[in-house]
Amino acid sequence: MARLLFASTNHLTCLLIVWALLATLVSAKQAESLTKEQAEQVASKLWAEKTSGIKAQLQEEVDKDEIKFGDKTMRLLVKQFGQAPTTGAALYISMHGGGNAAAHVNDQQWQNQIKLYEPEEGFYVAPRAPTNTWNLWHEAHMDDLIDRLILAYVVCKNVDPNRVYLMGYSAGGDGVFQLAPRMSDRFAAVSMMAGHPNETKADGLRNVPFALFMGGDDDAYNRNKLAEQWREELARLAKEDVGGYEHFVQIYPNMGHWMKLKDREVLPWFKKFTRQAWPKKIVWLQDDRTHSRLYWLGVDKSLAKERTKIVAEVVGQEIRVISEVSPIKLYLNDLLLDLNQPVKVKLNDQQVFEGIVPRTQAAIEASLAERMDEALTATAILEIGK
Repeated sequence: MARLLFASTNHLTCLLIVWALLATLVSAKQAESLTKEQAEQVASKLWAEKTSGIKAQLQEEVDKDEIKFGDKTMRLLVKQFGQAPTTGAALYISMHGGGNAAAHVNDQQWQNQIKLYEPEEGFYVAPRAPTNTWNLWHEAHMDDLIDRLILAYVVCKNVDPNRVYLMGYSAGGDGVFQLAPRMSDRFAAVSMMAGHPNETKADGLRNVPFALFMGGDDDAYNRNKLAEQWREELARLAKEDVGGYEHFVQIYPNMGHWMKLKDREVLPWFKKFTRQAWPKKIVWLQDDRTHSRLYWLGVDKSLAKERTKIVAEVVGQEIRVISEVSPIKLYLNDLLLDLNQPVKVKLNDQQVFEGIVPRTQAAIEASLAERMDEALTATAILEIGK
């Protein structure tokens, strides 16, 4: 018996050693520096593997015209227009008005929203807000539902992730005011129709073109006056930050809350834009619903505090970051700078790094775990301010 126990113990020890060696080899493989071409191949392979694992569930939701996240369900009305190019179809997400009303009132607004706009090409999707609250489009769950809607249509309907557009009327416009700055890296352009900004600010709109439409006589809750203030603020930001804050503002004289479809002029304006997935400069101002990543910047979820701000810019091979929080993760890709060359990083005017940041499989996996967005997949990650 003792010999058998000894033999079994030795066998178990050997197995543990083999497993440890295998784990070490896998870890070393993940940490191995990749060439640009290898990183692109690994990223493409991992994206395909991850999407194949969730496609069946996403397809079921698309087929049923409902998107689920947690305990919330967002029903969809969908129309398709035109012939999609080889790069994929456009996606227009159009949020209805209402809010703070009985369900049947919001249902009527939803049924009307699907009739308002007719793009030349793409999927025009009018979601039904999961709740009937006044802030029905910018409750915390909406960010996750919008993310999942985009992913579902990218994976199941061949939507081009760089041609996703967000729009909303009245309470839906309130949602655009809120969602667009805090989720700016999802959209090619956005448009607010007859909504109210509440407490939100325009800072986070630097890299997403923003259209604003308002009736000049739409004075409920001072919507028309606030639209004028936003026109002035967007103009100021664009002047002070050359290359940022593209905007288009139309305030129609002698028109009230209903703009008689004049705001359809946003559709040809939208066509001019595709998403800036890797902009050279980012302005990230957290909202009351916080996020742990925006474009190529990331923070730990525990550090994602309301109203905190990070401004980051790439100049040549140097990354300059001014931040109210740390540490910060830099999600890097050769689309942003040359990863074959040394990278210099300054945090709050102090140099904190200089050297090569290797492309690794582990970085690609971490990027996709953080954001299921193929176009935003980082091939290298650098943490600063630790």
